[in-house]
Amino acid sequence: MRIGIDFDNTIVCYDGVFLRAARQFGLSTDDLGASKNAVRDFLNNSGRADEFTRLQGYVYGARMDLASCYPGAKDFIFAASSAGHDVYVISHKTRRPILGPEYDLHAAARGFLVAQHLMESGGLRPENIVFALTKEEKVGRIAALDCRVFIDDLPEILAMPGLPADLRAILFDPDERYFSQHRFERYASWRDIAAALLGNRQ
Repeated sequence: MRIGIDFDNTIVCYDGVFLRAARQFGLSTDDLGASKNAVRDFLNNSGRADEFTRLQGYVYGARMDLASCYPGAKDFIFAASSAGHDVYVISHKTRRPILGPEYDLHAAARGFLVAQHLMESGGLRPENIVFALTKEEKVGRIAALDCRVFIDDLPEILAMPGLPADLRAILFDPDERYFSQHRFERYASWRDIAAALLGNRQ
């Protein structure tokens, strides 16, 4: 079985990372929440959407060392691979930030996977790491690779036209934001995803 997994906010957890970066640039307040969404909403609602775009480019390009994997994500990838499944990372990510310094975001993401030891034997194969420049291209790659399962944190991706009709769409929802999304399988942890897909609990 081919299993596709999104990268940002699905494998990679940015809790505290955007807040730390925002404070570095004097963009946050003391009572701001630690999540990426809290920082984004604060800057967007205060008329500084471009500042968040620059901040995101900085984090994705220069400070992936501050990020971590969600608990259980690495265990799932190795367990799925050892069970004979082909695991792909398929991400919608521009090559360079929209605003700010010209970081190579694809290279930074690959560097994160290497630093997290996910590219070692029994984990992800280099040729199974796919970066699409648009959401439509991402959906096309999921379909072209004939993924039987795709795991993403965004319901709008899982609902896009062009995905295989028989795709098992799994919504990763660690903050339990999407209670109303009944059209997808929805799990709050990688442990639960492993139980649903691999039949084991980590």
